[in-house]
Amino acid sequence: MGLSPAHQLLHTSQQMAALGLNRGTSGNASIRLDDGFLVTPSGVPPSALTVDSMVYMDWDGQPEAGKRPSSEWRFHRDLLLARPEQHAVVHCHSPFATSLACLSLDVPAFHYMIAVAGGNNIRCAPYALFGSQALSDVAVAALVDRKACLLAHHGMIALGTTLAQALALAVEVETLCEQYWRILSLGTPPLLSDEQMQAVHEQFKGYGAWKSDA
Repeated sequence: MGLSPAHQLLHTSQQMAALGLNRGTSGNASIRLDDGFLVTPSGVPPSALTVDSMVYMDWDGQPEAGKRPSSEWRFHRDLLLARPEQHAVVHCHSPFATSLACLSLDVPAFHYMIAVAGGNNIRCAPYALFGSQALSDVAVAALVDRKACLLAHHGMIALGTTLAQALALAVEVETLCEQYWRILSLGTPPLLSDEQMQAVHEQFKGYGAWKSDA
């Protein structure tokens, strides 16, 4: 028998900290349920989380009594509603993704693995106040036809059909952001063409963790 959704959220939150994607109480994650979603709580470090810490919310944004969800619950809800094929959302303040996000930079096709995020670049959504509906709106827009994006002056979001897949994508995006950050210190890299990236997307179909059903 697999782990319950609450156990999956606990494990993912602890892994995000262990992998260096988050520090302190930053970051959050969610998983779809039949009648709503489960999200990590507000302001609790991973070391203090338990299965019972996780917060159930309905699609109207109402949390279960006595619990305080992550301040970012709006974009978790809105992304799960906008993207029915995705069932998990991971948000982190990882160092390299956040560094590029603070420059409001998209990450272009400097490397073929950019395709793991679903397109020919990783978009950076415009800045909006954390926890606001405005932030949710720009995140949903940046993730149209994508599975990951940066949030200006904030961090990163990754989607997945499972929490394990969303976490793996977040690690991959952070790695790409580190590579791009290092390259920018040397100069401006040549980019792969749209035709070259299309060939990558075709090659990814049915390939490992990044397989596409398209």
